[in-house]
Amino acid sequence: MEEKTYCAVLTGATGGIGRAIAAELVHRCRWLILVGRNLAALQAMQAELGAHAIHIVHGDLLQEETLSKIETLARGLGGINLLVNNAGASEFHAFESQRNEQIAQLLQTNLLAPMLLSRQLIPLLRTSPRAQIVNIGSVFGSIGFPGFAAYCASKSGLRGFSQALRRELLDSRIEVRYFAPRATATPINSAAVQAMNMELKTAEDSPAHVARQLMHFLKDSRWERTLGLKESFFILLNKLAPALPDKAILGQLPIIRKYLPK
Repeated sequence: MEEKTYCAVLTGATGGIGRAIAAELVHRCRWLILVGRNLAALQAMQAELGAHAIHIVHGDLLQEETLSKIETLARGLGGINLLVNNAGASEFHAFESQRNEQIAQLLQTNLLAPMLLSRQLIPLLRTSPRAQIVNIGSVFGSIGFPGFAAYCASKSGLRGFSQALRRELLDSRIEVRYFAPRATATPINSAAVQAMNMELKTAEDSPAHVARQLMHFLKDSRWERTLGLKESFFILLNKLAPALPDKAILGQLPIIRKYLPK
């Protein structure tokens, strides 16, 4: 039987990856706080996973009231040693015609919200003998891809924030880490993205696989992990010889443009 090691907060709990993470994490937690904006879905997960171990916070992570609720609940439960910033949003769209409000939402959800919640909970995390902040990023945090300019910017920013905060807290008992899935079969992907990925033969993982890999990551010593050998190689190539990925993506542009929203 898995040792119940964690006292955890998980954001974006009702999404595809969030649900899978919660299903894995609950067996390893003394208690688990699920955070999301869909109250009915949160309540259903609480009933399914076990009300004695699951607590829920319904609200917007950009609101001070929600941040305070999470902190108060975690403090009342005796502390926290794991924060998983998983809440995220995506939109596949040509940047020049993407709406300003959608660009702002992507940056706020994917970057600002994890920053605000991390800051809110750091004082409480400091009280644990060992604690982790794990930010769920994306392969697109390290590789810019057409149709995802704003999304890539938000995830790249999240990776930069994770690395900087990790270094800021090196002399503390808090580890800040970054976990980057590749394409994953969840409702966050539009029908156009699904069709494009199929034509491009993009490798795709299930949410359950991502969650299992995250559980392994929580136990190892790396500060960062990207899922997929091909994707990891492409990231390295993107750093060392960016002209080569440029050429490869240029060849894919006709397919990408075919699926971009008009």
